[in-house]
Amino acid sequence: QLQLVESGGGLVQPGGSLRLSCAPSGFTLDHYAIGWFRQAPGKDREGVSCIPWRGGSAEYADSVKGRFAISRDNAKNTVYLQMNNLAPEDTAVYYCAAGGPLCTHFHETSVFGRWGQGTQVTVSS
Repeated sequence: QLQLVESGGGLVQPGGSLRLSCAPSGFTLDHYAIGWFRQAPGKDREGVSCIPWRGGSAEYADSVKGRFAISRDNAKNTVYLQMNNLAPEDTAVYYCAAGGPLCTHFHETSVFGRWGQGTQVTVSS
């Protein structure tokens, strides 16, 4: 089955950091832009960040700019989301998704065709 697998979620105190990883199962990330989304209870899925398949100009939601950083290691077939200075409002299930190859309209779930199952991030003292 062709899907993505997220890892790295967990419980962290406010101000702490986590690094999420996204790796494919059954395919490579070549030619795919990779997006990160999150969904908190009772809320819509929100686009957080996206990186084009060649790397370079990443996109970020305003709510995470300056705190989150997306990167990819195509040799390792993995995309990362470094999350710093986490706040309780960052609590959500985080999903990665493959689409692209660019990040145009990265906040729209419909432009991404392959998704992971999600990893829970909880920010709480």
